[in-house]
Amino acid sequence: MPLEAVEARRLYRQIADQLRSLIDSGEYAVGSRLPTERELAEQLKVSRPTVREALIALEVEGRLRIRVGSGIYVIEPAGAALSVPSAAAVIEGPFELLRAREFLESAIAEQAARVAKKDDIARIDASLVAMENVTHPGEASMIHDRAFHVAIAGSLGNAVLVRVVGDLFDQRLNPYFAQLAHYFENPRTWHAALDEHRAVRDAIAAHDPGAARDAMRNHLARSQERFAQNFGAEVAAGSPTGRSRADRSTAKPAKPKRAPSKQAKGGTARRR
Repeated sequence: MPLEAVEARRLYRQIADQLRSLIDSGEYAVGSRLPTERELAEQLKVSRPTVREALIALEVEGRLRIRVGSGIYVIEPAGAALSVPSAAAVIEGPFELLRAREFLESAIAEQAARVAKKDDIARIDASLVAMENVTHPGEASMIHDRAFHVAIAGSLGNAVLVRVVGDLFDQRLNPYFAQLAHYFENPRTWHAALDEHRAVRDAIAAHDPGAARDAMRNHLARSQERFAQNFGAEVAAGSPTGRSRADRSTAKPAKPKRAPSKQAKGGTARRR
């Protein structure tokens, strides 16, 4: 009998599988509220971003409903929005993508500050001007945001890096990233991101490699922080009203299994 390749499952998928099993077994009934992200993270010994990726995956699948300011609820599946075994297995988590971009693009920005020419700066400036004149969230804002990051990579004269940066940015179109962005992207966050983009541009134009590296790293770290903002359930649960509502909840205490220790360490997010 031939051996089959063993595929390492992403940590957030393992968490999603555990929670789905608890729902299917009746541990969490339809209409009940799950523990907060913080509580799940503490019980599972993983980072909150990893838990959030799992919850977003289950929401896309049609198993959960996230209500900002209220909590995370089990819903009756009306038909899976995503084929779990096939499509979900190849989707990277939003925070996983942003951490990869932070690592790669900060190095690219550092080198861009050394080698960028006037034409390169002009292309970066053109994308910034376009970003200032679009409504966000929307397709146009994503096109110009992508153009900004690709223009920086393009200043290095390496087609492979241009393609990699573009491909990583395009992962924002995957259903998990899109669902997470739905909760947290708005005109205010867009203006904050624009200011961060300008800081990157100014450091590159000043030919300051260290400042360019730090500005890009700061931008993508702040992006992670924006996506990691509280859904509001902890605040609701901690208030007198929230405590009484939690007491009335039909949900049973969470008893998820502990995630494998090695992978849990790998899933821990930075800058929490």
